Amino acid sequence: MNPKITLIGAGSTVFAKNLLGDILSYPELEKSEIWLYDINPERLHTSEIVAQKVAQALGVKPKIVTTTDPRKALEGAGYAISMIQVGGYKPSTVIDFEIPKKYGLQQTIADTLGIGGIMRGLRTIPVLLEYTRIMEEVCPNVLHLNYVNPMAINCIALAKASPIKLVGLCHSVPHTAKELAQDLGVPPEEVQYLVAGINHMAFYLKLEQHHKDGRIENLYPKVRDFVQNGKFTRRVSADMPWGLTDHVRYEVFKHFGYSVTESSEHFSEYVPWFIKQHRPDLLERFSIPIDEYIRRCELNTAKWQDLQVRLENKDETLEVKRSVEYGSLIIHSCETGQPRVIYGNVPNTGLIDNLPNGCCVEVPCLVDKNGIQPTKIGEIPMQLAAMMRTNINVQELTAEAVLTGNRQHIYHAAMLDPHTAAELDLDQIKNLVDDLLEAHDTMIPESMRLETRVLEATR
Repeated sequence: MNPKITLIGAGSTVFAKNLLGDILSYPELEKSEIWLYDINPERLHTSEIVAQKVAQALGVKPKIVTTTDPRKALEGAGYAISMIQVGGYKPSTVIDFEIPKKYGLQQTIADTLGIGGIMRGLRTIPVLLEYTRIMEEVCPNVLHLNYVNPMAINCIALAKASPIKLVGLCHSVPHTAKELAQDLGVPPEEVQYLVAGINHMAFYLKLEQHHKDGRIENLYPKVRDFVQNGKFTRRVSADMPWGLTDHVRYEVFKHFGYSVTESSEHFSEYVPWFIKQHRPDLLERFSIPIDEYIRRCELNTAKWQDLQVRLENKDETLEVKRSVEYGSLIIHSCETGQPRVIYGNVPNTGLIDNLPNGCCVEVPCLVDKNGIQPTKIGEIPMQLAAMMRTNINVQELTAEAVLTGNRQHIYHAAMLDPHTAAELDLDQIKNLVDDLLEAHDTMIPESMRLETRVLEATR
């Protein structure tokens, strides 16, 4: 039987293209039933053309269906892949950056933690919960693969509120391993690792080179030498032609002893040490790109029309290359029984002993016919767990705010956020939250909007 695979937010055309290329490249999955769902018919139309082109390039014939009806898209699905952005770049992401600036609060990416991550969680969790409620009715045995940020905040809420099987997926672990290999002059295929922690703040507990002659070499001495040398690579890509360095990532290694899985521009806003309004010298010293996500969005928006024309051009073929995303590996292993290890975001059910039970942890997971089976790690180094708990506090409070409708927990989450608290006092943080909730209006849960209006009326 060919599995039904539903892409929720399939209008994210480029990401959908990569996932479909991965999935359909497996002979066992080439006749899958692919359902593309999105609320934007125009983007959905482009994604349908791209999906057909992917199938043509691979010489396969899956069943491809598009719909703007989520119930039809999910009915009988074996796998649901979430890839949505609630509120989009405009207005929501712009609001998340511009209003905090009025308070002197700067951000780089604002999609995982910090005031931007909190606001994104508030508007995203309710939408994801709507989809899981549909799943409970029309495909209760589905495996939900979530790619949507803020990853940990979303996964904590979904795991608490729904019995649907869930795993959160992120490519930071394999991407960073490849970048470390490049920095150290080591063949990427020879790098082996053990990672554990929370999404965007997991660490390489083991980082080794498995030589072709059988030798196993600990790579951390080479990392120390690289840091002392101080010549950090500027990484350039199509999304970031201006290039970024990993100075923050290596600075954290220098003080905490382990390499983090997340990029420097992301990580700089999860901690209180690097982004400070009155310390522009830190931004220069550590090459921290303020408003980085805004630049990327503006670039992609400017390129979209031309890209859309090329993607829809019948005479232009697509190049299909395998990505490092885990989604297709999971589906293939579940369907065929071929065992694999991926890194997944799952509830902490005693997997990492010195992190809170029920928080969302990122650990290696075995995948086979039995589904996702997380690996118990035990205790991680105390200093790493302590750093993670500062982020977990924010994640849990944000999820709880949505699940209970308790507006006070939004203030609490922001007040306990490491970056926000390092810059603003308690009154400033409360006022900032009020301003953001008012600006987002219908993008946040109704109970919180109503309270906002009551507060406005009594001022």
